[in-house]
Amino acid sequence: MQVSLAGIVVCAGLLLIGWCLRAPLMVALLASFAFGSTAVVSLAALGGSSPLIFTVLALVLLLSIFVRKATFNDLVVVFMEQRAAWIVFGLTFYVCLSAVLLPRLFAGQTAAFVPARTSGRVFEVPLAPVPGNVTQTCYFALGALTFLALSVLLLREANLEKIRRGFLAWCVLHAGLGLVDIVSKLAGAGDILQPIRTAAYALVTDVEEAGFSRIAGGYSEASGFGVATLAALAFAFTYWRRTRSLPVLALAIVLLVLLMLCTSTTAYVGLAIVSIPVIIALTRSMLAGRLARGDLVLLALAVFAVVIVLSIDLYDEHWFSPVVQLFESTILNKPLSASAQERAYWNMKSLQSFADTLGLGIGFGSSRSSSWIIAVVSQIGLIGALMVAALVMELPRSVGRPRAERIDPEITALHDSARACALAWLVGASIASGTADPGLLFFVALATVLACRTRFHQLSAGPMKQPRLRALDVAKYANDS
Repeated sequence: MQVSLAGIVVCAGLLLIGWCLRAPLMVALLASFAFGSTAVVSLAALGGSSPLIFTVLALVLLLSIFVRKATFNDLVVVFMEQRAAWIVFGLTFYVCLSAVLLPRLFAGQTAAFVPARTSGRVFEVPLAPVPGNVTQTCYFALGALTFLALSVLLLREANLEKIRRGFLAWCVLHAGLGLVDIVSKLAGAGDILQPIRTAAYALVTDVEEAGFSRIAGGYSEASGFGVATLAALAFAFTYWRRTRSLPVLALAIVLLVLLMLCTSTTAYVGLAIVSIPVIIALTRSMLAGRLARGDLVLLALAVFAVVIVLSIDLYDEHWFSPVVQLFESTILNKPLSASAQERAYWNMKSLQSFADTLGLGIGFGSSRSSSWIIAVVSQIGLIGALMVAALVMELPRSVGRPRAERIDPEITALHDSARACALAWLVGASIASGTADPGLLFFVALATVLACRTRFHQLSAGPMKQPRLRALDVAKYANDS
């Protein structure tokens, strides 16, 4: 085991930021998502796996929760109030079972794609147990346990404010690292964030695409940064739409600019997909003649951007030639590239593995694909995919809202923003993620969304709701609340 000093320093800095915001663990955990290539240790026993800093912070959070005497009672409340908790519990059990049994049951009967840590390349091999069955399953279990821990914490309304600060701190840090990365490359300084990239990943950080420097921020390559930026943008944009906060609007604009400049095909396709609901909502508002102030601001910004682009084009018609080349390289010609064809082959063979195993799957973490959806289907089969679908459908599920005067608007904004963040994250993962794990960010956002809904239901039910929540331990829950 090799300890990373840079990872420890970053963890300490995040905890300090969280302490300043009066929520050390929650803020530090959320903010750590901005550091997608910073590890604390390298574990030789697991094939050189290097857990990122969010794993350490999540473990500390779990330890702080599960040593509390009241945790068991609070967990019972969570399972009573949220059916998603049962889905997460059942899915985690099935994931662990599949990782142990399926690679051995179907060993040699189909193909799998296993990455080599030394070279960073992916090799096609006969199906067999691999270290990924252990590491990927551990990551998934950590996400599930973090979901339960946060669900316990968020039973108290005061903690909703803390996790809101955590989401915003993550967006600010993510945007800040992206700005540092692009400014350093434009200044000719190269990748000045190299010292914090301590994970055992193949780094693609100091390269160009169609003459543009690829932005990696705190990640190991532009694609990962693009997916995270898409999720952060969805959170910031939705939060601004609900609160009309000008600082958050400025943050959303910065994130949008970084996403447009990151040169990631995944980010561009993901942005096009997540923009569809926004465009539909604006169109319906225009047709109904009910444009809100936020809609007018969006239209004004869009018109301003178009005017600027047309003015530059009239001044110098060749000024946008590099942008056109970038569009052709990342969008039009991308399907013809060797990497795109290789990833398409991974997906095709992964679907073939689903058929070869009679729909049972090859086991969690057994192989790599190029789409989260295909990875889920091929690794945990039809049964696991249905459980994942049931969990994801908890996000868009409609929920009754109490009267406006009975609820803090910040809770509504946090609910909608966290939901948008989770859905945008899954959109990006569905385009380019190679694993079946939806990621810790998804579980954190899901716990936040469901906690906000629990609060909605409490307010809708009125005073009669509280005795049910405290039925197990009235005195204890009254004191904690």
